[in-house]
Amino acid sequence: MKQHMLNKGPLLDDKGNLIEAGYAFSLVKEYNRQAIKGLKSRIKEWDYYFINDNDYGVALTIDDNSYMGLVSVSVLDFKNKKDVTKSYMSWLTFGKTNFPSSSENGDIFTETKNYSMYFQNKNGKRHLVCKMKNVSKGKDFECDIVLNQTLDKSMVISTPFRKKRHFYYNQKINLLSARGYFKYGDLTHQFDKQALGVLDWGRGVWTYSNTWYWSSLNASQEGHRLGFNLGYGFGDTSYASENMFFYDDEAYKLDDVVFVIPKDNKNKLDFLSNWTLKSKNNDIDLIFEPIIDRYSNTNALIIQSNQHQVFGYFSGSIKVNYKIIKLDHLLGFAEMVKNRW
Repeated sequence: MKQHMLNKGPLLDDKGNLIEAGYAFSLVKEYNRQAIKGLKSRIKEWDYYFINDNDYGVALTIDDNSYMGLVSVSVLDFKNKKDVTKSYMSWLTFGKTNFPSSSENGDIFTETKNYSMYFQNKNGKRHLVCKMKNVSKGKDFECDIVLNQTLDKSMVISTPFRKKRHFYYNQKINLLSARGYFKYGDLTHQFDKQALGVLDWGRGVWTYSNTWYWSSLNASQEGHRLGFNLGYGFGDTSYASENMFFYDDEAYKLDDVVFVIPKDNKNKLDFLSNWTLKSKNNDIDLIFEPIIDRYSNTNALIIQSNQHQVFGYFSGSIKVNYKIIKLDHLLGFAEMVKNRW
């Protein structure tokens, strides 16, 4: 697969189409919401953070999908294989959330009587503060977490859909060091030097119906920091894949990948049995052992989001520059999402 590397410059032309499709190791294209020429109701912008150590994980989301907005909190308990998610939906946001046009600087704040969520971002330091009432069974949630980038490279992809003026501009920043805490009911957990995070920064104009696969790993092994971003289904990826492997201070571009989810005896996808993630050239050869399926199925009139975000352990190998890196029981996630939105 021949992959095109992006050049610096504006993201969109004067007709609202991508000037260039491909990948980069930083946010080289300039996103400007005002340059979008497609239907305003199809614009989607979000920041999603996931932070974890070996015991617990926290996911925080703010979305502005134009005709609706979403604020969400998830708490994952890996020791006891439990999870809880609380989401609040709002209507007709149409950019009022005021997402920054770049991931490098800019704050996001949203609140109601039930929650407040603040993503502060300045010079590579990210401060996440959230309070949410009654996440489950009367238990409130709060967190105060600081994230810092540990490497200067990230996964960036500029992807068209097979429809004019539709595109996806995405950055995944892996291996963010995390310090701070979260409280959920009577539980208080401190994130220390073992905790790492990832940012999923997304901006675009999406088609109505999509199915995607995404997997992320951020871990330490034998004194090395390593992680990856693997996925497909986010538009027309014939120009470049979004697959990258991160090892200490370097980022390596990978080719294609396929997620193989097993089926049960009724021919239904069995999300809690072992998956395989492989590439045609065998540079990616992973087994994923699930422990938690964070499943949600939102169905509100014309909007439906069927999500299986599965957390578990990766083992296997990734080959970069003729070197094989072994992965041994490292905690991450893989997901399959079907949206009509």
